[in-house]
Amino acid sequence: MGGARSESSHDLLLQDTLGIGSYNKLYSFKHLVNGFAVHTTASQVKKLKDHPGVKMVERDRGAKLMTTYTPRFLGLTADNDNDNDGDEDLAIKTRRGAGEEMVIGVVDSGIDPRHPSFAYHHPKLPLPSPSQRRFPGVCEAGPHFPSSSCNGKIVSARFFSAGARSIATLNTSLDFLSPFDAVGHGTHVASTAAGNAGVPVVVNGFHYGRASGMAPCARIAVYKAVYPTVGTLADVIAAMDQAIHDEVDVLVVSVGPDTPPEDTDVTFLSVFDVTMLFARRAGVFVVQAAGNLGPDPFTVVSYSPWAVSVAACRTDRTYPAFLVLGDTVDVHQFVSGVGLSAPTLGSSLLVLARDAVKPNGSFPRTPPYVDECQHPEALDPSLVQGRIVLCTFSAGFYDQTSTLAAITQTAAHLGFMGFVLVANPAYGDYIAQPIPFDAPAGIIIPKLADTQTVLRYYEQHISRDEMGHVTEFHGRASIGEGRVAKFGGRAPIVSRFSSRGPDYADAQSQSRQATDVLKPDILAPGDQVWAAWSPLSVLEPLLVGYSFALLSGTSMATPHVGGIAALIKQRHPSWNPSMIASAISTTASKYDSQGDLISAEGPDLYGVHPSTFFGFGAGLINPARALDPGLVLSSKFEDYIDFLCSLSNVDWVKVRAATGASCSRPLAHPADLNLPSVTISALRVGQSVQIQRSFTSVGSKPETYLCSVLSPNGTSVTLSPTWFRIAPMETQAIHMEFNATQALNAFSFGEIVLTGSLDHIVRLPLSIHPIPPTL
Repeated sequence: MGGARSESSHDLLLQDTLGIGSYNKLYSFKHLVNGFAVHTTASQVKKLKDHPGVKMVERDRGAKLMTTYTPRFLGLTADNDNDNDGDEDLAIKTRRGAGEEMVIGVVDSGIDPRHPSFAYHHPKLPLPSPSQRRFPGVCEAGPHFPSSSCNGKIVSARFFSAGARSIATLNTSLDFLSPFDAVGHGTHVASTAAGNAGVPVVVNGFHYGRASGMAPCARIAVYKAVYPTVGTLADVIAAMDQAIHDEVDVLVVSVGPDTPPEDTDVTFLSVFDVTMLFARRAGVFVVQAAGNLGPDPFTVVSYSPWAVSVAACRTDRTYPAFLVLGDTVDVHQFVSGVGLSAPTLGSSLLVLARDAVKPNGSFPRTPPYVDECQHPEALDPSLVQGRIVLCTFSAGFYDQTSTLAAITQTAAHLGFMGFVLVANPAYGDYIAQPIPFDAPAGIIIPKLADTQTVLRYYEQHISRDEMGHVTEFHGRASIGEGRVAKFGGRAPIVSRFSSRGPDYADAQSQSRQATDVLKPDILAPGDQVWAAWSPLSVLEPLLVGYSFALLSGTSMATPHVGGIAALIKQRHPSWNPSMIASAISTTASKYDSQGDLISAEGPDLYGVHPSTFFGFGAGLINPARALDPGLVLSSKFEDYIDFLCSLSNVDWVKVRAATGASCSRPLAHPADLNLPSVTISALRVGQSVQIQRSFTSVGSKPETYLCSVLSPNGTSVTLSPTWFRIAPMETQAIHMEFNATQALNAFSFGEIVLTGSLDHIVRLPLSIHPIPPTL
């Protein structure tokens, strides 16, 4: 069914089954899937499940936000770019026309249309050409979002709130019923994908560089589906349904569920994942955040082979900050820390907050008052004014009830020269991200070893009476410049928070069983990314008033891939989404800047460990090579249905109910899906698994390829043929035979490499788990 007919049938079904007045229909999904979202009671849900016309019912879930220099880091720098300040510089040659005529849809928290990253008359954004297509979107005006916001750079803007309004009372001062972004997240994501080139990044009067999206001349279609108070999957799916109907070229989904579906046995068959399957059939490239639940295995929240899931990594840019112990004449020691802060003007006395607490105050003697500088009324102004004050990470920060914003407010109210947030032996090291501090200056010292250095110096330079009260402060300190970027060192490194594979299909089982799909798919910068921000910043007080923010998350990595996908589609408009995904995957690099296999942050906060494809996917995205991959692998909608039908735990009736397609020709093995990787989750010793991959030449000339394989431990791999010559647009099948030679207790990894005579290199990651033979 489609359009009005679908909506009418949904209304009739609900009226007949539940009765008028016993439910609230939120949406009819009428563009991709034939379904609806409804808010009702558990007993009414049972009636729906029993209705013969209802094939599938799934409980709504919350939707979360999966929360610069990166064009240069990815090799997208401009020939004429001499700006070495280390931020988002111009990309792909002069960047003129990069992404032109492409429309990137962003499902998120909205957008701030006033930001210069989205100005239409930016000098780097070409005027529309007569041949340019007209995008069929609309501009839904509302609070902070006049109709003029859709200015040509922003070509469409909608908001979806029925799900949110059904479960919560929205705050009209925060949850604007318009596409306007009060949070900042959607603005950050949109500008990373398609923000204008060369926009100055200025925060607290300091110039950090120039920002550019990956596809700075692409247009943006906004689909707001997450609100400060709440986000629901119903709103996200409605937004995706509309975006795909609008025929965006690329859909960036940095929001979504952070848990498996509750009412389906298979992750691939959730409404969210099936919606993305229909997007792939409609020719829309969908890129999804892998999740921020790392570093443990089985934490990816992006499951399906038809969506590209993105892991996050650090680049080689850091913002070192330091605390100077001693005065400007007699410097005792430098202690490293974190904080985008201007330096203090000279040194001042160093005071521990606990030693400056009013002795007779009526406030409670709890850590937020005594140690964490959360309440200015707890501190003696005569002891902290004009001083460098040491605040301590304690129970409030551990419980996430204390904030840096409160420290800055206390510091400003009492006139600190600066503040230092140090670690606590009771809690150990903690994670800190660079945050811009205005006046007064500030620095975070998250490592216990560095904190102990500071506290030793402090204790050596104070006098105490017999009661332990400080009578004299002699130690001095100053805060150094923390806003200047430093480059170098090993990169990329998979971020600690980035969710890890292996992928899994069993949504309900507490004991995860890996499935035959590689997740995540690709690695992109997602740690400390500068991009546009909404000054309202209603969820992050420290960023209120700022137009740019330095954020980390797979949400930040995802739009990098979305923008690059738009560049690929612009260069190759006839390619389908699986071909674009293949080009991105097979040209990625699994090596870091020092020539070693990409490493990853682990459970220990500051340790770095060897990583695998389950951490970085095929590797770090390489835009230049992805534009000219030599060979691509392609899959159609029917191929994904065949894949679903080949899974051992999938009911064919449920596949048809979810997708409308029948299981007529299941694959001999799930790994036989024509993906740019091979994952076999259980290869028994003595068992042989034969699969194939079909490659299409997208080069401009005939080319000869040599096939080689690095077999995973415990596995032998045979390829046929071992070489081939292929002309443009011809297809070549490679047959692969996998045999387990030794059982292992975990996956092992290898790769197939096709080396072309015209310098194309095509890599396919191999992830194989050889298991014992059947007894």
